[in-house]
Amino acid sequence: MPSPSAHRDVISRARGAFLGLAAGDALGAPVEFMTRGEIKDKYGVLKEMVGGGWLRLKPGQVTDDTEMSLCLARATVGAGGWNLKAAAEHLAGWLKSKPIDVGDTCRRGIRNYMLHGMLETPPNEWDGGNGAAMRTLPVALCTVGDDLLLERLTLEQAHLTHNHPYSDAASIYLGRLLHLALTGRSMLQLRREADQLISLHPSFSFDPYKGLATGYVVDTMQTVFHCFFRSRSFEGCVIETVNQGGDADTTGAIAGALAGAYYGEEGIPVRWRKKLAKEMAAEVSDLAERLVRLSPLLQDGR
Repeated sequence: MPSPSAHRDVISRARGAFLGLAAGDALGAPVEFMTRGEIKDKYGVLKEMVGGGWLRLKPGQVTDDTEMSLCLARATVGAGGWNLKAAAEHLAGWLKSKPIDVGDTCRRGIRNYMLHGMLETPPNEWDGGNGAAMRTLPVALCTVGDDLLLERLTLEQAHLTHNHPYSDAASIYLGRLLHLALTGRSMLQLRREADQLISLHPSFSFDPYKGLATGYVVDTMQTVFHCFFRSRSFEGCVIETVNQGGDADTTGAIAGALAGAYYGEEGIPVRWRKKLAKEMAAEVSDLAERLVRLSPLLQDGR
């Protein structure tokens, strides 16, 4: 049985993961769809939450990566545990609110639920996007301590919108990496887990790095792995990730979640945390703790 101090560490890392996701999203969103060269020409190295971009964001404003993760987190906490229909209802409510950005595959899947009650989208060889992986953090948080539960719930949430082998594998292994980071495991142990994914699906190999940071989930995870395993701090990981350009809000969000879990909430730069909307940051921190307290590891409530 983990000690109370170990529980406190997991809770702190959980808050770091969710805040890190939001921070990476907000840092990367203004350079979404830009190339590395365009970012270098405009910013040198982008290190601050500048706002702007094609969505004309305010500095520190988040996008669908954080918003969809919040939907799953609110649904899970509200139901006292994972509930697929509750998750779908929250995503439907979000889509009805006319969010600032939503991917086509996510929109189609959520609309299929709204119109037809579909909780699982059919397999589609063209749906290898990163929309399921980018919102999988809440599932990882509420399943710490049970890998089989992680896998089952990850596939349920992913298949609301994406049903593709690479999306499934990326989401599951991201969850496994988050579990390792949340429980204080070493960088070497995380690298072995990433290598296991690559042994099953060699397309995810990131060494040498191909320099692609698109919305294709393989490119996304290659970018996240390349930057995470090279870096030695939360800030270094997220900065290197978003400066690759491409789908920079999502690569930034995923890298931020993983680095936040690994380096802890204290590793997130204060200047970035201050840029995030206060109410959103407070809710993210609260939901992270409540989610991880629902997990098999912490279910005794200490």
